[in-house]
Amino acid sequence: MATRTKTERNLLHCPPLEELCNVLESGLNKNFADVQVAVADCPDLTREPFQFPVKGLCGSPRITDVGGVPYLVPLPQKHKEYDMNTVSREVELPGAFILGAAAAPSRVVGMNAELMPLVHTETEGRPAVNGSYFSSVNPTDGRCLQEKYSDTEFSACPLNTDDEVNDWLKHYEGLDLRVEHTHCFSDHGEGGHYYIDTTPDTVEYLGYFLPAEYVYRIDRPQESHSIGRD
Repeated sequence: MATRTKTERNLLHCPPLEELCNVLESGLNKNFADVQVAVADCPDLTREPFQFPVKGLCGSPRITDVGGVPYLVPLPQKHKEYDMNTVSREVELPGAFILGAAAAPSRVVGMNAELMPLVHTETEGRPAVNGSYFSSVNPTDGRCLQEKYSDTEFSACPLNTDDEVNDWLKHYEGLDLRVEHTHCFSDHGEGGHYYIDTTPDTVEYLGYFLPAEYVYRIDRPQESHSIGRD
């Protein structure tokens, strides 16, 4: 794991699920033609089309923000790699199931890649189970290629403005929101970071959410800025 600063923890306010439904529905209706938000039991996520390494979203939900965009610009600090088993211990949940949005290690996959982590981290007597996806650009046709476990290669030029970041990034169907940092995957071979809807008349999204009790900030950049973030 990368040399890092201390881990910071903050308690979060968890509103009732019914209240969250109203807030989500109100906000989503401003951006999507058809919205359905409801409190429901989580389906068995080990089954199709999800195929997660665990059955549901439950337990002690927590958010962690590890590293940050400042480690990518003006040039990437490629030594910044993080072990999810270590992250699970840092958030005081060894053996936790970790999902969300991340960057795949370029040293392992050979390129800059978008990672959709689905990792049941290790605990005593049980090894980690990695069901993650990552997405990259297919070099033969320039289209998005989702693989089971990316954008383009890292930029060779320094990125100093939002325009330079956006010129480097590639946008695919159904992909990127920097504020929320949402990664999606699909059962038709496409996935990655959500930016905009490139096919707004046909795209559909399905998501299950659970409010977190704590947020953990791991390896906060000592020097920050607003480049690459809305």
